[in-house]
Amino acid sequence: MAKSYVYDVNQIRKILLHRYPFLLVDRILELEPYKRAVGIKNVTINEYFFEGHFPGKPIMPGVLLVEAMGQVGGIMLLNPEESLQNKVPLFTKIDKLRFRRPVIPGDQLLITTTMIRFRGNSKGKLRTGIIYAKAEVDGIVVCDGELSYFLAEASSI
Repeated sequence: MAKSYVYDVNQIRKILLHRYPFLLVDRILELEPYKRAVGIKNVTINEYFFEGHFPGKPIMPGVLLVEAMGQVGGIMLLNPEESLQNKVPLFTKIDKLRFRRPVIPGDQLLITTTMIRFRGNSKGKLRTGIIYAKAEVDGIVVCDGELSYFLAEASSI
């Protein structure tokens, strides 16, 4: 049986520097480096942030939703076939972002990122750009917007 995904969480950990509690991508379903990526985040009641956000009415914090979208975008940018293991994508700007409905335990986020603009020289030094990111639950958009980034040397942060 063929697998229905590109990367599982163990492979994602080889690409992103994020670790618990801030690794917010469970699987990558589709990937076209520098063009598009689709990933999922399973939101469970066991998430650490639900204890305080909010007691009796658990809602995923918006900042973590944006972080999950940024991590899927980061995987699109950190093509493992290139030597970018020492790079980390950092937000430089968040624009036109809209939260459209709360994300609650039991939801599965389907996160799609597409490249809007990318700048990088042939030596891979200056890498900046803008992606469009969208998170959906059951086909309904819960958050979307533009995320600008810079690929920094991991040793410099």
